[in-house]
Amino acid sequence: MIFGRSERGKPPVEPVTLKILVAGGFGVGKTTLVGSVSEIRPLRTEELLTEAGRPVDDLSGVEGKHTTTVAMDFGRITLREGLVLYLFGTPGQERFWFMWDELSEGALGAVVLADTRRLEDCFAAIDYFERRAIPFVVGVNCFDGAPRYPVDAVRRALDLDEEVPMAMCDARDRESVKSVLIDVVQHAMASTAVRRSTVTT
Repeated sequence: MIFGRSERGKPPVEPVTLKILVAGGFGVGKTTLVGSVSEIRPLRTEELLTEAGRPVDDLSGVEGKHTTTVAMDFGRITLREGLVLYLFGTPGQERFWFMWDELSEGALGAVVLADTRRLEDCFAAIDYFERRAIPFVVGVNCFDGAPRYPVDAVRRALDLDEEVPMAMCDARDRESVKSVLIDVVQHAMASTAVRRSTVTT
């Protein structure tokens, strides 16, 4: 590049930036997912869990967790040349859900992370995105030692519509997370195209 232009004399291409939310229950792996795939040092707003929070924080199944996201996680990944995703991890605890409306403003789509040991914890996120017609995919985070079930069995347990994509993933693995993010973008683009065709016909 010379003076902001390519060697062929063409101006640099401005990347398309898309906002993706990462949601789910407390301790499901949202912070881990953002951190494993972000090409920049992720912004985290984690605080230590305290005795004062024990009456309202359900640690069943995640007894080893000592911190919680109180605002958001933020990361960035370039999926391909000219396409950049900004990732916003939402807080999982109910007392911080007031942040969701602010974070969801302008979002193209979302990943709802699920843990087979605590499937009920992702119901609130699924309901939130369904009510607001925000396209989402469900990523089942495969924790070590957690029960493994067929995708169709998890779909039935979550009572998901058939058009909602689902995938098994490992929030610690960059390529696994990247595949889920590609699913989100493709699903969101397809949903947007369907809505536009419905409006014009």
